[in-house]
Amino acid sequence: MQVNAYGAHAGDKPLEPLRITRRAPGPHDVQIDIAFCGICHSDLHQVRGEWQGTQFPCVPGHEIVGRVTAVGAHVSSHAVGDLVGVGCIVDSCQHCAECDDGLENYCDGMVGTYNGPTADAPGWTQGGYSEQIVVHERYVLRIRHPEGDLAAVAPLLCAGITTYSPLRHWHAGPGKKVGIVGIGGLGHMGIKLAHAMGAHVVAFTTSESKRADALALGADEVVVSRNAGEMAAHAQSFDLILNTVAAPHDLDAFLVLLKRDGALTLVGAPASPHPSPNVFNLIMRRRTVAGSMIGGIPETQEMLDFCAEHGIVSDIELIRADEINAAYERMLKGDVKYRFVIDNATLK
Repeated sequence: MQVNAYGAHAGDKPLEPLRITRRAPGPHDVQIDIAFCGICHSDLHQVRGEWQGTQFPCVPGHEIVGRVTAVGAHVSSHAVGDLVGVGCIVDSCQHCAECDDGLENYCDGMVGTYNGPTADAPGWTQGGYSEQIVVHERYVLRIRHPEGDLAAVAPLLCAGITTYSPLRHWHAGPGKKVGIVGIGGLGHMGIKLAHAMGAHVVAFTTSESKRADALALGADEVVVSRNAGEMAAHAQSFDLILNTVAAPHDLDAFLVLLKRDGALTLVGAPASPHPSPNVFNLIMRRRTVAGSMIGGIPETQEMLDFCAEHGIVSDIELIRADEINAAYERMLKGDVKYRFVIDNATLK
């Protein structure tokens, strides 16, 4: 089936209207009419060819929500009319240790929602900046939020799970002091989730102007990271610091804030490496620098259910499809609170 989409023919070209082909649903497939799709910083990196391996035409988008319009004969987990989501994963090998553990995000055969290998034309996956998508039932998530929240749920499928997974893995909760570095698309979700988990949350920002916003999102304290005195006041006090910043910067400034056995977990993906941290800041307190990438399908469902139970959604700005290029430029300047979401009805 041919559907309307928005994508680019080259890394130096703007996104424009396209027509793409979606497969007919197979026995285990779910066909979804996409209502809304969030815009992630990864979309920009990929569609502009800033990460190696982008294939064109490229249709980005992996924060997808919508309604089921058809299911394959063997599908039992979803039905026509259901509200569902699709995140960053649409396939994996389904038989490795990672897949068996529900950690499809770490499977060597993980297929991304766009720019991943597929038998479908044109040979690579096309994402959520489109009217419709067909996905194997294993990778389709149930949405229990009220339908009126659907647009603001979309970013949970990437920004939500990217912050939820490390918070859960490193046991954020009551009695734990958790730092969130950066108050953007990822960081604002990290603050909301860590707060809902019961941790003492400290938000780090380079901008004094974001102090009130961070407190409103649920931070207990806010530290302007350019203020040496404010930083020093928190030395050796954090159990976990979640670093969402997608630009290279000095990690030592945050490592020295960790307790013994504390972890600095990186979820932002800069285009060039961070400066290497000082080894003595690690070995003198048995501290860890770690990474985390999205989350597996079971944990993504857990995150969506947790957010529905706690009334958590993303703070969004809803845009038309023809505003995507302008939104990219604003995103580069940090001019969004905190996630752009496309109204996919405007693709018609």
